[in-house]
Amino acid sequence: MYKIAIIGGGVVGGLIARAMSKYQGSLVILEKESDVAMGQSKANSGIVHAGYDPEPGSLKAILNVRGSQMMEEVCRELDVKYRKNGTLVVGFNDEDMKRLEQLLERGRQNGVEGLELIDGEAVRRMEKNLSEKIVGALYAPTGAVVCPYELTIHSIGNAMDNGAELLTDFEVTGIERKDSPEPDMGICYKITSADGRTIEAEYVVNCAGIHSDEIARMVDGREFNITPRRGQYLLLDKEAGDLVSTTIFRTPTKMGKGVLATKTVGGNILLGPTSEDIEDKENKAVTAEGLSSVIAREAEFFDLIPMDKVITQFTGLRAHGNTGDFIIESPQPGFINCAGIESPGLSASPAIAEMVEKMLIEAGAAGELKADYEPEVRGIIRFKDMTADEKNSLIEENPSYGRVVCRCEEITEGEILEAIRRNPPARDIDGVKRRTRAGMGRCQGGFCMPSVAEILSDELGIPFEQVTKSGEGSEITFDRTKTGGEK
Repeated sequence: MYKIAIIGGGVVGGLIARAMSKYQGSLVILEKESDVAMGQSKANSGIVHAGYDPEPGSLKAILNVRGSQMMEEVCRELDVKYRKNGTLVVGFNDEDMKRLEQLLERGRQNGVEGLELIDGEAVRRMEKNLSEKIVGALYAPTGAVVCPYELTIHSIGNAMDNGAELLTDFEVTGIERKDSPEPDMGICYKITSADGRTIEAEYVVNCAGIHSDEIARMVDGREFNITPRRGQYLLLDKEAGDLVSTTIFRTPTKMGKGVLATKTVGGNILLGPTSEDIEDKENKAVTAEGLSSVIAREAEFFDLIPMDKVITQFTGLRAHGNTGDFIIESPQPGFINCAGIESPGLSASPAIAEMVEKMLIEAGAAGELKADYEPEVRGIIRFKDMTADEKNSLIEENPSYGRVVCRCEEITEGEILEAIRRNPPARDIDGVKRRTRAGMGRCQGGFCMPSVAEILSDELGIPFEQVTKSGEGSEITFDRTKTGGEK
């Protein structure tokens, strides 16, 4: 039996696992997909919001500001890319400017530092490509960007390095409260997966994203609902990277902060998202209508958008709760909900983990601190960022770093092998992509995918035909077309 089970391998579940892995006691992360960071934590904007938007006094406001303050140090410890680029919320008319004055006051109430209103000329001095139609903006210097899936992967990897277990393809279909089989331990939770596997845990933390309402109802019938809010994005090649440096928002509406334009930590330009409430929690379709909407709204920011530099488009689903705030509570002894963690959930994630850690300590879930706990990790070697001397030295030590597999991103075989061999291990092509950026460049894997698949086949000891793009059912080849000796 485990001491703690965390349902959901996203950024919130990952950071909670990392926080609790410093204590004695067994810990398991249950993830329904074939890899971690497969839900909201994979497909979002990567923005660390300053905290001027949430309602003062709400969990969103308190945890956003605290999480923003914590994020840089968390990223340092986890070797995650972080860039404090600032945020501009732009206005186009007097009504917008009145709304921005309200956001300024709200931000100050929330404790956001450095906020100021600037005029259109000051905006364009900061960002020369922004439209002449912009009359002013709210500037938040504490806004930043991170890589959301890198933060998730590294936090879960750090937890695993400190003793946590990860069970993938574990789709929770049932949770039963029962008497613990161990004496003097009261009740525990029996958790069943779709494939029949079961585990038992004394404490359970529900971080299941868009499925968190379903998990909650398995335990006590808690009446909150999660609606998937679909956001569609366009990603531009790094050649368009000088379009913007700060993160640009439109004055927000009741549907959220609207579309944004930002430069990712990887150097690409990200445009979007749409905001569409849908019913199907698995509907990640990219639509012509959605992308057209993104382009039309982004045209308000820029007089010219280099659409010829678009290299891909994608969709993310946000867990929109019907309470209007994060749902962080313990409705039953030993069971904690972390639900409705929509924007600014990524920004708040370190603070959410801190809050849940305190809840678990108060509930008696934390054992003694581990003497050998290690809070830091070293990320995968970034070969292209090295000096020539460093590269030559590394290749002499390990020749696999001398073989470039992904030309667009200059990713070597050595980096891919490291992604497969470290915690949490990459087991498919998209898993390698999220960990190394192999396949994220201009050709989107058109050149390197076969080589990545071959490396996976060799390392995992499986036939090439069994290598998948993203878990079971996404095999990239059907059968061999040539006869001859087997590999």
